[in-house]
Amino acid sequence: MFEGVFPALITPFQRNSGKNLDLDGLRSNIAHLVAAGVHGVVPCGSTGESATLSFAEHEQVIEVTIDEVDGKVPILAGTGSNNTSEALRFTKAAKDVGADGVLVISPYYNKPNRSGLIKHYTALADCDIPVVVYNVPGRTGQNLTPDIIAELATHPNIVGVKEASGDVNQISTIIELTRDEDFTVISGDDNLTLPILALGGGGVISVVANLFPKPLIQLYDAVNKGDFETARDIHFNISPLFRAMFIESNPIPVKKAAELLGMAAGPLRLPLDEASEQTTAKLKEVLSKYD
Repeated sequence: MFEGVFPALITPFQRNSGKNLDLDGLRSNIAHLVAAGVHGVVPCGSTGESATLSFAEHEQVIEVTIDEVDGKVPILAGTGSNNTSEALRFTKAAKDVGADGVLVISPYYNKPNRSGLIKHYTALADCDIPVVVYNVPGRTGQNLTPDIIAELATHPNIVGVKEASGDVNQISTIIELTRDEDFTVISGDDNLTLPILALGGGGVISVVANLFPKPLIQLYDAVNKGDFETARDIHFNISPLFRAMFIESNPIPVKKAAELLGMAAGPLRLPLDEASEQTTAKLKEVLSKYD
């Protein structure tokens, strides 16, 4: 269900004092991505500034996404929190409005022990909706090791992991340990999409796909056909974009790039601030090389 190219949607805001949601802009961005052929979308992830959305806004973004997609592709809604009761609220709300699954970040700051992690994810999976675990140690301060992922994968509703540890050896081990399960390893780093697909991963939850979905779709298709020469050519062609998206903290560069391309983006919410002049200049330079 959650294989292929899934853009981690930006959340557009209006340029007003309240930085309110730009729901028309969100719809426009989603329509563009679906028309381009993405395999699914991810609202309310870290790229969507979920940490600064109110409960009501979080649920509204997911609901509008579901309405705009209208069943054309799966929706994997971000519902994570470092508070299990909050994550349960988000997960149940996403299920109630029709999300196909939920993406749940490992609890940040708390640094739960192994049993706490297992119980956290089990409680969410018991909501009877497909769960994709999100491992991003750079943001959470804690790595979900392969043995923990392998144990979680035995739950029938825990169907995958978005792996953003940056450790290809760890990712390989996770794929090795979960090959007998109905479980998908998804790249959480655009620049590791090709190696993860080559190891047997199922796709990518992508920042760059907000801007240029088609090259990533072509890369995914090439790997599925066994055409690794074409896949490598695409990878190296779009690698400058991968790097540019992390000149500053995500989603600062991707929102500025979207704005430069005429997409709905708007400002960021504090504590994230606007891209620096140097970042903007670099983004213009990189974007000028792509059609």
